Amino acid sequence: MKNYNELNSMELDTLREIGSMGTGNAATALSGMIGRRVRIEMPEVRIMGYNEAIDWIGGPEIITAGVLARMEGEINGIILCIEQAAFVEQVLTCVLGRSFQSFDDLEEMDISALREVGNIMISAYTNAMSGLTNMKIRPSVPAFAVDMQGAIMAVPMAEFGGQSDCIMAIGTNFIFDDDRTVPCRLLMSPDVRSLNFLLRKLGVLDD
Repeated sequence: MKNYNELNSMELDTLREIGSMGTGNAATALSGMIGRRVRIEMPEVRIMGYNEAIDWIGGPEIITAGVLARMEGEINGIILCIEQAAFVEQVLTCVLGRSFQSFDDLEEMDISALREVGNIMISAYTNAMSGLTNMKIRPSVPAFAVDMQGAIMAVPMAEFGGQSDCIMAIGTNFIFDDDRTVPCRLLMSPDVRSLNFLLRKLGVLDD
């Protein structure tokens, strides 16, 4: 049985390809939702420990929004979309024409829009995996939370920390048509069985 700590360079490159394709899909989906052109910088896809991932997204005490869904079907796991303040501000401005001052001021309509944007981006990544592997993967109805990033990351840590101390971290910057740049951060953790099955379907892990 292979876990994240045992991945070789070919397997890591294959997972990075999924991350890159998913990021492109997410930018296209976001552009369609907000009605604006969205470009992406070259995405970075890394396998890292949970604590390292928290630091990578800005540190444990930064307040942020998180949209969390479970991957179900032939792949099981968790996928978490981190919506930091700059991203939230841009989405609310484009979708609702509202200014963003603080996470404390979010109204129900704001939360609904942010949850839907997160859901669209998560679906873009799962669709990328499905397209590459011809597997059935469906995200669950997403949950939304505003909290410190360390607290939001506690969910995947509690769920899968006993199987592996690593997670797949995907990051890029979205560039909007006014040249405003905002970060995109997504964390994905298939369970160990699903990781092995995924790599076999992609042809980089022997039975």
